[in-house]
Amino acid sequence: MRVTVLGSGSAGNATLVEADGARVLVDAGFSGRDLDTRLRHVGVDPATLDGIVITHDHGDHTRGMGVLARRFRIPLYLTRRTRIACLALLTGEEDVRVYSSAERFRIGVLEVRPFLTVHDAADPVAVTLENTATGARIGIATDLGRPTTAVRAALKGCHMLVLEANHDDAMLWAGPYPWSVKQRIASSHGHLSNRAAAQLVRELLHPGLVNIVLAHLSEHCNDGALAADVISAALARTRYRGGLCVAPQERPLDPFDVRPAATQLSLGL
Repeated sequence: MRVTVLGSGSAGNATLVEADGARVLVDAGFSGRDLDTRLRHVGVDPATLDGIVITHDHGDHTRGMGVLARRFRIPLYLTRRTRIACLALLTGEEDVRVYSSAERFRIGVLEVRPFLTVHDAADPVAVTLENTATGARIGIATDLGRPTTAVRAALKGCHMLVLEANHDDAMLWAGPYPWSVKQRIASSHGHLSNRAAAQLVRELLHPGLVNIVLAHLSEHCNDGALAADVISAALARTRYRGGLCVAPQERPLDPFDVRPAATQLSLGL
């Protein structure tokens, strides 16, 4: 399985997952033109995508979905309520395939497992994707609000995590947002702080987890180096020796090769 985070942050989110000929884009939060450019930058023709899976209706996850789906005739996967909330982005020409958070579905060899999150959207989910041929599994979880028991259970056992580390608590409260926005971000329906992300990462550690990508960082209330330091400090008290990096907003990360065989012998939690 190959995973490429095309960009992540408050202004846009998109992640490409490839396995044995199947190509799935999770979220399409950049313009159609920008998504086209980012995909071609990593050597992927958008016309070869087998599906676009949207996790919720906010613009930083949906902005380019309609344009991309129409231009390249890509199936667009939405929950029913998310589809209704996104009608302004759709013309009726798209190949829309409605999915439910209660059911798994397949796109080629990739099994998509959606699960509910707590976030102030119409019908927010996060997803894991598993290569059914090899068992390699990635969890993509941003806009979490808070890490519920269901979220922990769904992400358990992933070999790679793309996980929200949205804000630093001190930077949020001292930042430029109106008080109401600060309250919304810090609430149980908002976004995970660095501190909360670090705690969740520790709870999800297991010998097969080999890569962690911190995602959806706030432009004004976080810093990549700070987020990495907070999570690194939490991991330093374990024997985790996998990768840790921060997804930038403006460019794709290099692809990750995700294999279940690449396990660590001991975490010593």
